[in-house]
Amino acid sequence: MLANKAIHVALPAVLLLLLWLPFGCRAGLDNCPPQCQCDDDTLEVTCKEGNLDVLPIALNPSLQRLSIRNNKLKTIDSSMQFYTELTFLDLSYNHLFNMWPGTFANQKKLVELHLNHNKVGSITNRTFMGLESLLILNLRGNFLDELTEGVFVGSKKLEELNLGQNRIGKIDPKAFDALVNLKVLYLDDNTLNAVPSAAFAPLVVLAELYLGINSFATIPKDAFMQLGKLSWLDLRGAALANVTSESFNGLDALRVLDLSDNRLSRIPTPELTSLTRLEELALGQNDFDSIPMAAFAGMANLRKIDISGSLKLNRIESGAFSANANLEEIVIASNKALAEIQDGALSGLPHLKRLVLKDNALTTLSDGLFSWNELVDLDLTENPIVCDCRILWLRNVLVNKSNSSQNKTPVICASPDRLREQALQALSPELLGCSHTDPTQQAIICGVLVAVAALITTLVLVIYKCRRRIREVVKGGWGNSAIGRKEREYQKTFSEEDYMGRLPNPCGMGGVHTTTLNNYQINNHHSHGIRHIPVTEL
Repeated sequence: MLANKAIHVALPAVLLLLLWLPFGCRAGLDNCPPQCQCDDDTLEVTCKEGNLDVLPIALNPSLQRLSIRNNKLKTIDSSMQFYTELTFLDLSYNHLFNMWPGTFANQKKLVELHLNHNKVGSITNRTFMGLESLLILNLRGNFLDELTEGVFVGSKKLEELNLGQNRIGKIDPKAFDALVNLKVLYLDDNTLNAVPSAAFAPLVVLAELYLGINSFATIPKDAFMQLGKLSWLDLRGAALANVTSESFNGLDALRVLDLSDNRLSRIPTPELTSLTRLEELALGQNDFDSIPMAAFAGMANLRKIDISGSLKLNRIESGAFSANANLEEIVIASNKALAEIQDGALSGLPHLKRLVLKDNALTTLSDGLFSWNELVDLDLTENPIVCDCRILWLRNVLVNKSNSSQNKTPVICASPDRLREQALQALSPELLGCSHTDPTQQAIICGVLVAVAALITTLVLVIYKCRRRIREVVKGGWGNSAIGRKEREYQKTFSEEDYMGRLPNPCGMGGVHTTTLNNYQINNHHSHGIRHIPVTEL
């Protein structure tokens, strides 16, 4: 029976070979299909989108790169055996649904094989037999539902395997046997309901693992314990409601972790503290409503944080990133309820280069919210920013940084209506409703006003306490003034000596000076019959 099957497979190949022989010596540009581009110098053939339903058989037998994307190939027939020099084969976006065992047996030099986005429903340990030089295998977007034992055993040098966007719900514990060189594995967007920990045992050098868009709910203890070299772990959209402090045991080399699009009700700070080498963290599209103080404690090496698309996030508290002084990029975007970033929430970040606060519900930002020491890119677009004097500080920073900053994204006003759609940087302080533009000047003026107010208050209190004495002094001054005017009328009658004698005692002693009194008596004695005009009648 096996002999009959071998004859059945070999007979079409023999017939094709007989047809090809007369043209083999001159195969090349002369036999290039109309919808393809053939280059005999680079030994490359690229067939554009079209209606090819079989592999061309009359191409240059020394061909090294063949790409037939977006056509209508349904199977890979025996014509593959004519192209034994291939190092690159791309048959993606076709209608392939079946591949005979040993189809690639003659492709000993093939390094990359792309079969993504076809209709392949199953593969066995004989499907890729002979691909001993294969480094990259792409089966993304097919109909695979199971991985059996040793299915890739014929490709021991494989370094990248893409099995994403299939229907895989079962993985045999020995499915990846012999893949000791595998560095990148995509299992995202399948139907797995548990982390296939047992199958990871042979993957001793795995560096990147993509497990997102499955249905795990939780990550069990020691799920990744055998992946000590893993540096990138993608768990986005894995339906995670919680993780534990033991979920990430063994991931001492992890540098990138994506936990976005899950159901986490809080930031798992204590559960992530063991990831001391983590540099990038994504936590957007979860169910927590705030980013509390020291939310990322223990992750001192973080360089980038992305928290985008969260429907419930409404507040970032002071000191949220206080434990992450090495942050260079923060992306907090498309959080429709985020209206509050407290003072000090973004302080203490001297190395921050890129800050994205796009598409939130922010109306204003407090003075000095973040440091501009290293910041070169700020994105505040699509926020309902109110352009008034409270945001003058940001306008001044933008103006001062306009020449040196690489930031090209303007801050656009949403209100008031008279400033709508205008760039904040282009507005004058007067348009923002600010009477004083210099903060130093404002501080000086405020200090002077406070001092004047204090002085006036003190003066009023003193006047109130001494009001009686002041009233007596004022009354006395007015009386002396009146008498002085009248006394000057006596200059025509009295001598200067007499007049001066009549002046009040400058020391304030009551009565009339004695000299004046004596003169008055003498004059009165010798002037009988002469009536002096009383002062009251003048």
